[in-house]
This record gives sequence, structure tokens and C-alpha cells, in this order.
Amino acid sequence: MKARVIVIGCGVVGATIAYELSQVPQLEVWVCDRQPPARGATGAALGVLMGIISHKVKGRSWQLREASLRRYETLIPELERLTGKPILYNQQGIVSLCFGAEEVAKWEQLQQIRQAQGWPLEIWSPQQVKANCTALNIEAVQAAVYSPRDRQIDPTALTLALVEASRIRGVTFKFGCEVQAIAPADVHSCLQIQTTTGAIAADWVVVSAGLGSSYLAGQTLALMPVLGQAIRLQAETSLGDPGFQPVINGRDIHLVPLGGDQYWVGATVEFPAATDDELKPEAERLSAVLQGAIAYCPALAQSKVLQTWSGLRPRPQGRPAPVIEQISPSRIILATGHYRNGVLLAPATAQQVRQLIGY
Repeated sequence: MKARVIVIGCGVVGATIAYELSQVPQLEVWVCDRQPPARGATGAALGVLMGIISHKVKGRSWQLREASLRRYETLIPELERLTGKPILYNQQGIVSLCFGAEEVAKWEQLQQIRQAQGWPLEIWSPQQVKANCTALNIEAVQAAVYSPRDRQIDPTALTLALVEASRIRGVTFKFGCEVQAIAPADVHSCLQIQTTTGAIAADWVVVSAGLGSSYLAGQTLALMPVLGQAIRLQAETSLGDPGFQPVINGRDIHLVPLGGDQYWVGATVEFPAATDDELKPEAERLSAVLQGAIAYCPALAQSKVLQTWSGLRPRPQGRPAPVIEQISPSRIILATGHYRNGVLLAPATAQQVRQLIGY
């Protein structure tokens, strides 16, 4: 008899976990969410996979990033074969602009570490930046770092593909099904999931419900909401060479090519002033981000605004992100609190959840 695993939450992390577990013949996988997929923190993400270009070089943080980057290279072709649909997956890397001379020494040190780890990083002079990314203003640029093996992906398209592929593999999805409580159980009995559509028995429960995870887990897990905003633009023409459209990062402001001369610019990082404050998008924050992008890419000033969005991301308080652990002695696993790296770390998170369940 198969063991039933219920995943609570169908953002990119929950959907990736469901897909990973669907490959285990001994498991019956269900996913419950009160809303359609990719409506929470996943909808507040640009999908920039900053792994190699990150300054995390050892320990769990780097291991998760490296494992995810490797898995993405096989995951995307798998999903496209199963669903028969292409996924917007930018494999042209990330260019990060350096505006201070002191930054360059840090990047050179990182370059040496990455070379020893088997990952390429290039350090470009301002002239190389201009030659490769002709739309950029290099007046204040001291150098740039180019990471050809980092990626960017459409988080919503990825999540929907994961849901479709998981369904093909036999996963049951229950949308419009809000989980109200997880009844505790000992090691010899099933967990009982109380939902708005009835009770469900489970051998394992994976809580991947973003900011709602603390309540569902039944333990003290403080998650702070952090607001992110971004703006989608239609440029008059491609910014630079149409054949070379990497993600550009300058002063933590991303310029993300989407094809068809469209670009995301973002995202803000807005914290609540107090724990109980309601976070609302502030137009001046988004305007400042856009002006920052225009400073290093002046052609954006002539672009047309197509869309703005905002969303909340869960950041653990008093502990590093993300939270991936089993609540002992129960068979409840937390896979949440990814903060700004939910899309990046989803594959590695799914692999760790599979290991915790014992497969």
C-alpha cells in the first residue's frame, strides 16, 4: 500500500516538491491549496537564479544553490517533454555591474573560488561591458561580473508546468481547499488534515504554505512578510544585442528580458515598520527602482509601462532561510521561508524533502 503525502501550498516550492515525490512509486501525492497555483510569493518573484554569482561559497546555503542549478538543467527539458509546452528559461547568464573599485577585489576572490569549484565567472572591464551590452551607461561602472551558468525562469509558467507534469504522473490537486489544522499523530497512526472540504488522512504532511506555514505547523515559527514590487516595460527596441539578452543587475535592481522587447524591472525589498503593520505597496519605492534602472540603462526612459505587481515573501526571523526540516517526532515536514530565493532553491528543497521522507 502506498504512503500518502499531502503537500500544503502550491507555489513554486510546493509544486516542485509534488513533482519530485511523484517519481517515487511507493508514494501517493496530494497537493492542497486554498487558491490556484502560483498566487502567493511565487507571483512576487522575477525568477532570477543567482547561484554562482552569489557570494555564498560554502555550507548549506551554497550547497542548496548548487544542487538547484544542476537540477534545473535537467528539470526544464523533462517538463517540456512531459507537457509538450515550452518554458521561458533564459540561459544567457547574469551580468552584475560594479560601481565601486572596492567591489572588484571581492569579485576577483569569488572568481577564484568558483574556478576551484568548477564554475565559470568572468570579470569584464567597462569597455567589455559596453561591447557586450551596448544599451548600458558605463559612466559610473568600474567593472562587471558575468556568470554564464546562472539562469532566469518565468516562475508562474514553471509552476503551471510542474502542476501539469505532476498530474500526468498521478498527483492529485485540490484547489479551493483550505487546510485549517493538522491533527497530531504518533508514529503508529495517520495524520488527519482538517480542510474546508473535509478531513484527509496522510502518512506525511509537507507544509509549504508561505506565510501561512507557522499556523499550520503548530509550532513557533516566526515568518516576517517582506513586500516586493516590480514593473513590466515595453521597450521601443531590444536593449542591446537581440541575440544576447542576459539578466542585468545593478545596485540590486534587476533588468530581466522577457522576449518581444519586454522587460521586468525590480524588485523592491520593503519591510514592515512593526510586526503587526500591514504592508502596502508604496509607489515612490517602485519609482525609485525604475529610476535606478534608467541610470544604468537610459533607453528604459522611453519604455511603456505594461504592468506593475507586488507580493509578500516569507522571511524567517531568528534563523536563516529557508526552513527545511522535520518536526520531530511527527511526520510533518516544513519546507518554507525561502524569502527571496524560493524559485532558485525549489529543486534542492524538493530533493531534501524526498530524503526526509526516506526516498
